[in-house]
Amino acid sequence: MGKDIKLLSKVNHKEATSKWKRIVAEYQKPSVARASWQVANSIGPYFALWGLWMYMSLGLSLSYWWAIPPALLAGMFMVRVFIIFHDCGHGSFYKSKKANNYLGFISGLLIFTPYFHWRWEHSVHHATSGDLDRRGIGDIWTLTVREYLDSSRWKKFSYRLVRSPFVLFLLAPISLFLVLERFPSKRAGPREKRSVWFMNFALLATAAGLISILGFLPWLVFQLAALVMASSCGVWMFYVQHQFEETYWSDSEDWDYTTAAIQGSSFYQLPRVLQWFSGNIGFHHIHHLSPKIPNYNLEKCHWSDPMFQEVKAMTLWGSLKSINSRLWDEDSKKMIGFRQLKKQLREEKADLAETMSRKAA
Repeated sequence: MGKDIKLLSKVNHKEATSKWKRIVAEYQKPSVARASWQVANSIGPYFALWGLWMYMSLGLSLSYWWAIPPALLAGMFMVRVFIIFHDCGHGSFYKSKKANNYLGFISGLLIFTPYFHWRWEHSVHHATSGDLDRRGIGDIWTLTVREYLDSSRWKKFSYRLVRSPFVLFLLAPISLFLVLERFPSKRAGPREKRSVWFMNFALLATAAGLISILGFLPWLVFQLAALVMASSCGVWMFYVQHQFEETYWSDSEDWDYTTAAIQGSSFYQLPRVLQWFSGNIGFHHIHHLSPKIPNYNLEKCHWSDPMFQEVKAMTLWGSLKSINSRLWDEDSKKMIGFRQLKKQLREEKADLAETMSRKAA
């Protein structure tokens, strides 16, 4: 956000904040027509793909391996369904609170996620994003360089394992939605905990119904393939939205909401078809400025003022570099990789040896 963001650390903080608040307020109004159309073109095709697989399996007697192609496409629609679920959690999809809650539960059933429990975790994420002292809820495990160097061997090994691409983008996503979402957090409130158990029961009943129609293996292959596709894409999107080289982290004392939203959330400029499937969530800097903006208004808000357009776009190809963003370097104020850390330590060791040599001479 260029000059406007630089003002945030100076006397004009209130003026800059007031400016973006006035702008985003115009885009916070939900549209029943646009929201309902999004439900139709997201949940509708997902159900249609299930119907197609039922016809292929029962009507054409095809092997359950034929479930994979339509299931992978269904997984892409699940990503879009997740965005609807996400907006309902922010109370931004429909104006009606009840409509958001009902649709949030229904969409949560399709993506294996308890609505009220996830809504609570995600609200914590928005309130603490980029705050080093309030990590741990609704975010990806991130250590600073000093924390990593001070860690035990086991913790270092665990961290490197968790941050490996295979675990982070394949094993962790499916484990999150299949296993971790089945248990409530100890910090959650009574309603949030009840929502987990109620969702578990609803998922069990839905699975039992589908299995009774399709059979176990045809149901499992389709559901698992769709969920793997959706969860991996979803976690990747969440990762690149906050885990990139120039992202923002700060101690609570110096943490600022607006700076965290703009500098700590990426503008992920995707090809149109991927932008559509991801529900415009690539305009994440706008979303973190104002979670009350429904996804179908994010792009309009971004292009509404040059202030937002000064945010550097991250391309699909360029986002691959963020895979190496593993640790927050307190000195450079950037995310760095393990190789870069090793190089820095080697250079520091060489500098120290040279200094000792000079003193000895």
